[in-house]
Amino acid sequence: MYSGITRGTRPVIERRSVGSRVEIIVDLIDLASALELGASVSIDGVCLSVAAIDGSRALFQIIPETIARTTLGALAVGDTVSVERSYRIGDELGGHEIAGHITGTGTILRVDHAEDHHDLTISVPPEWMKYILPKGFIAVDGSSLTIGTTDAHGRFDLHLIPETLRLTNLGKTRPGDRVNIELDARTVAIVETVERVLAGRGR
Repeated sequence: MYSGITRGTRPVIERRSVGSRVEIIVDLIDLASALELGASVSIDGVCLSVAAIDGSRALFQIIPETIARTTLGALAVGDTVSVERSYRIGDELGGHEIAGHITGTGTILRVDHAEDHHDLTISVPPEWMKYILPKGFIAVDGSSLTIGTTDAHGRFDLHLIPETLRLTNLGKTRPGDRVNIELDARTVAIVETVERVLAGRGR
């Protein structure tokens, strides 16, 4: 599990195709302390297991299902990715609980940047909107964020603070870019439970 508090971005230093999967090596730099084989690391919001370690460099294997559901298959050498180590019992949560299990991708529709704000409008499948509520939580590329306004057509806004811009790639996104989306599991559970109850009463 993760807190959604991204610890910074780190460079992809190698990428290769191995059969149907993609392998990347990320230099975790200071985030590699006490890293072990099999450890879970969030890479752009996707929970990946460390397959090999060489100093601060970690190898991650990306299977076809992950390639199809996320943006990781498009990574190239020189790209940077948002990184968070899994949290331990006793750590401050900070954001909201994130599993690293991506629902799918969203598309940046609009970027509104000024000296005192940086806002994004993101488009997702309209059927997700019953889980995306104003002032609720959502994870975008692994960052726990508070949802701004929403509409019924699959669009929602985010208002990013300078610290989020400093520690993630979200301030560099442009219209047309894809981002990884993880819906809040608690919201999904509540909405689907209510739907089942109402459907049962309708029978």
